[in-house]
Amino acid sequence: MAWPRSSLVLPFGLIALVFACVAQASIVEHTFNVGNLSISQLCQPPRIITAVNGQLPGPAIHASDGDTVVVHLVNQSPYNVTIHWHGIFQRGTPWADGPTMVTQCPVKPGGNYTYRFNVTEQEGTLWWHAHISYLRATVYGALVLRPRGGTEAYPFPTKPDREETVILGEWWNDNVYDLEQLAFLTGFTARNADAYTINGKPGDLYNCSNADQTYKFQVQSNETYLLRIINAALNTPLFFKVANHSFNVVGVDAAYTTPYDTDVVVIAPGQTVDALMVAGATVGRYYMAASPYDSAIPQGPPFSETTATAVVEYIGSEGEETPVLPSRPDYNDTATAFRFLSNLTALVLQDKPTVPLSVDTRMFVTVGLGVSDCQPRQVLCNRSTTVFSSSMNNNSFVLPAPGAVSMLQAHYSNATAGLYTRDFPDQPPVIFDYTADASDTAMLQYTPKSTKVKTLRYNETVEMVLQNTRLIAKESHPMHLHGYNFFVLAQGFGNYDEATATPQFNLVNPQERNTVAVPTGGWAVIRFLANNPGMWFMHCHFDAHLDLGLGMVFEVQDGPTAETSVPPPPADLPHC
Repeated sequence: MAWPRSSLVLPFGLIALVFACVAQASIVEHTFNVGNLSISQLCQPPRIITAVNGQLPGPAIHASDGDTVVVHLVNQSPYNVTIHWHGIFQRGTPWADGPTMVTQCPVKPGGNYTYRFNVTEQEGTLWWHAHISYLRATVYGALVLRPRGGTEAYPFPTKPDREETVILGEWWNDNVYDLEQLAFLTGFTARNADAYTINGKPGDLYNCSNADQTYKFQVQSNETYLLRIINAALNTPLFFKVANHSFNVVGVDAAYTTPYDTDVVVIAPGQTVDALMVAGATVGRYYMAASPYDSAIPQGPPFSETTATAVVEYIGSEGEETPVLPSRPDYNDTATAFRFLSNLTALVLQDKPTVPLSVDTRMFVTVGLGVSDCQPRQVLCNRSTTVFSSSMNNNSFVLPAPGAVSMLQAHYSNATAGLYTRDFPDQPPVIFDYTADASDTAMLQYTPKSTKVKTLRYNETVEMVLQNTRLIAKESHPMHLHGYNFFVLAQGFGNYDEATATPQFNLVNPQERNTVAVPTGGWAVIRFLANNPGMWFMHCHFDAHLDLGLGMVFEVQDGPTAETSVPPPPADLPHC
């Protein structure tokens, strides 16, 4: 049917505005071929890993506010695959979020799926990674969101001359899929990594002198570099330093910060940091170093007490001199970690979201380790005893079984029976001295397995206290929330005390994040507005702990309009 002629008549200014917006926004399109890559690390024989487009790290995606990102995933690997766009809000596109069995069934070998989402009111550094098994050990890459106005639109005073992406990771001289499967089947934890990496390379402090093992950054004297630092490691927080250089932190998790000066960056798995570095040292060569932060008390699992390095080489240097190595914090330097992670504040900008001042729902959630009974599918598990587990509020999360439907599909179809229940508790079932050694008892360690969600009304404001426990060990857990940023109001050590903590709340410029490192043996308070309908995973970004059950899901109900409701699934959504 033809439209009436009058419906096509628009004011000239509105027409110009519409065309200007269309001209600015772009479609950023990629094809991700997930398949086998033969690679040699640490002077070991070549081994086959799973990678995207034959690259480690995988290809970077560059976009700006208003752009539409389209990624065609083609699974040529022998494993089921999904991709998560870590930190992207996915407003209106919850089917593209990526965690297996939460928002989608996996893409099977030989299958494909197109992820499509908009970049909406986000600038900074995010990243993408596999969200199934341990495949994200090698399936990951950067997702760089630049201001629409280019470098001059950065809201910090010093504009960078150049930008560099620095992705920190872990490397195993093993098949990581097999390691994860054996850990699950037996109920044991997988062994620690053999090395840490910078942009896929371990550096030359390992027992391997091959030149191709070290990544090199070339810099020009007196230029300012914006380092986009990403911790893609599976299980290890890292200290990051460059010898004879310091940093000015201007962003975390794609949210601008008040500029913060430091000579060390502390970054947990899942987090990103944007830091300015001036190449102001004497012309020469300097090591960039990433070393582990072990927060566990009294003792955690073994970890690699090694350092990944890259070389920062000044243009004009001889290129042969031995790089200067920075001093590194002690592995258990919690004071340095807490000082960095707790001192950041948000850069308050006009027309940008600020912390909600009223609260509809308050939750107090314990996060930590424990033990559980063997699950039916753990066929190599010793059923005469319990095995390692982890939980939130003493509920150890289990994904829907293979062959079921995803949680989002069940939510959309209103067919949740037998898949999940809506009774995730707002409080732990037992109140105890959460951080005391005396609390580490068999009774308190035990946690049942379940698939429970917390249901929220659209536009409900949630405040959550995340309390670490002493069960098995105290440890700093990086807690990541899909689909949202949250504000970190306060952090501290010991048991949370509302009377003393509330006056410490930063309600003016609290740091904004999608992943918070809860202090070891301590607590963090976060607040967010549930204005994004769908099923949103919240979990520890240590993959070892996620597999053990340290997670839960927020089920956010539809709003009053089609635009504030979960849309129908895309036609090519994978089936289980």
